[in-house]
Amino acid sequence: MLLRSAAVLQQAAWMTALVSHTTFDCRNAYELSEWWKQVLGYVDVEGDPNLPGHEECMILDPQTGHRLLFIEVPEDKQVKNRIHLDLCSRTGSRDEELDTLLGLGATEVADLRGKDGPGTGWVVLADPEGNEFCIVRSQAERDRG
Repeated sequence: MLLRSAAVLQQAAWMTALVSHTTFDCRNAYELSEWWKQVLGYVDVEGDPNLPGHEECMILDPQTGHRLLFIEVPEDKQVKNRIHLDLCSRTGSRDEELDTLLGLGATEVADLRGKDGPGTGWVVLADPEGNEFCIVRSQAERDRG
């Protein structure tokens, strides 16, 4: 195991890139960024407020600094996302967070709860522009088994 850990550390030393932000193509950058701010508790970048009509809107997690960028594009979403966000509740359960997300306007795409037995699984949702994301069990739920 020690040899593997050393190999992972050595490989990590070769990495030169890091994720700057995650970008969403969309029809209305302002509206979608405002929706995701409600979902995630993110805020506008200090000194760069997002306003209606902005074609690019960035929001960030005030705790971690992770950023999401919303960019307006002329074409509609065509197919399933090849990459998506997996969300979990910061304080409650998966099912409590699911109720909150549906109340904010998310659409249920597929319910895969219990897929691998009782208390397992996730729910696939879509934001107001159809971008899929998942709600998974919270860390506390996963720790309980």
